Amino acid sequence: MSFPQHPQDQAYAAPTQGEPPLWAPFYGASPVQAIGRFFAKYAVFHGRASRAEYWWMTLAYAIVWIIVEVLAFALDGASRNSTGPGFAILSYVFLALFLGTIVPNLAVTVRRLHDANLSGWLMLLLLIPFVGGTAVLVLTLLSPNPAGQRFDRPTALRQGEPGA
Repeated sequence: MSFPQHPQDQAYAAPTQGEPPLWAPFYGASPVQAIGRFFAKYAVFHGRASRAEYWWMTLAYAIVWIIVEVLAFALDGASRNSTGPGFAILSYVFLALFLGTIVPNLAVTVRRLHDANLSGWLMLLLLIPFVGGTAVLVLTLLSPNPAGQRFDRPTALRQGEPGA
């Protein structure tokens, strides 16, 4: 059995017990682990994120949005007018959720693109109406590519941080 020559190779080495270091992608992360790493790497735009890290967080984010929408509907009733208390609460919760998670959402998407050995600048495709979102969706579905290790920076995250 050969051992990894570089720290980046650990991400593709045989699975070991426990979580991989925070700088490495966590393949097979549970929902709780993925959400924890999402917030632990709040504004980290280098490195990689596994599909599990990306999609568990995306699912959690969608569930929160649905819950907020259902609560707003319940507060306003079936009319859904734009002057009721439900609409005001919905607006503030949506704004807080959006502003509080825009940076980590961009960061995890960039890291997911890196895992497929793609440039994070491909996020700019989102600016293209209609097709940009679909293009980024397809790119985040791609399999990991070992060449994506070029985006890793093992020394960028201190050893004392969680997962290091």
